[in-house]
Amino acid sequence: MKFSELIQKLDSGASTSLMVNPSINPDIVGVSAIDEAQPNTLSYVESHKYANQIATTSASALILPLQPELQAQAIDRGIAWIATDQPRKVFAQAIAFFYQPFRLEPGIHHTAVIHPSAQLGAEVAIGAHVVIQAGAILGNGVCVHPNVVIYPGVQIGDRTILHANCVIHERAQIGSDCVIHSGAVIGSEGFGFVPVSEGWLKMQQSGYVILEDSVEVGCNSTIDRPALGTTQIGRNTKIDNLVHIAHGCQIGENCIMAGQVGLAGAVKMGNRVVLAGQVGIVDHVQIGEGAIASAKAGIHHDVKPGEQVTGVPAIPHKLFVKATAVFNRLPEMYQTLRQLQKNR
Repeated sequence: MKFSELIQKLDSGASTSLMVNPSINPDIVGVSAIDEAQPNTLSYVESHKYANQIATTSASALILPLQPELQAQAIDRGIAWIATDQPRKVFAQAIAFFYQPFRLEPGIHHTAVIHPSAQLGAEVAIGAHVVIQAGAILGNGVCVHPNVVIYPGVQIGDRTILHANCVIHERAQIGSDCVIHSGAVIGSEGFGFVPVSEGWLKMQQSGYVILEDSVEVGCNSTIDRPALGTTQIGRNTKIDNLVHIAHGCQIGENCIMAGQVGLAGAVKMGNRVVLAGQVGIVDHVQIGEGAIASAKAGIHHDVKPGEQVTGVPAIPHKLFVKATAVFNRLPEMYQTLRQLQKNR
């Protein structure tokens, strides 16, 4: 499509105003990373930090921040551009005009096994070798890719997508517009055992897992049901691959968890919490709204709202930076101490 046509599409769906350079109107056939761009593709520059890439990119059009010097660079190179205060967001919207993920056509594959008591909404798509057990309820437009297993009594909201080989256990309730990626397990038994003289007595996990609307769960992640009560994931929370959320956790809205995060039982997180890769949280800890945990942080105590923590055990990030500076000087300080001892 012509760049001007793409601008119209972006402008009609944008929540932010766009500045446009109308003098150049190339054909745009796709999107690309700025350092790997080919002619007739669209890319973006997020900030002045990446200004040098404008001088070398082969992209025919760019989404730029509202910085006149970057716009001038693009004009000098004959690159079409639009400018916005959120370049990355607008670029994400642009990708959708050139790529849509694979989705099954509505209908039921002849190899699917569906219990007569299961209820399927309108326009559902059921792939090969899917198993849907008794009393399950699927809303309108649900897409179930091959080899998915849905246990008895599961409820799945409208337009939710279940990718190949995920498993939804009993007592799970998944909202509308959710995405469960391949290999994820929702509602599996929590790790509940009672110590007895003979060893360990299994405590049956009779609780529920609830995913609110627009939750996304990455590949091979697991969310466990508790012995009693619920494990609950708030609206629009996004969970990366290989994340484990144990029984009884309560996760707020708009949280994000990167790969290999692990939450022990009964962790409570407020809204908009960010957990970077490999963060681990012990049981019953409370994480305040808007808190951030840096990669590999080991959290053993409650975290205040808005606080950023780093390290093992996790401490406030600013304190961690100061402590690291001291740690790096320990060999020098040790030598100074030994010299002082010799001079006594």
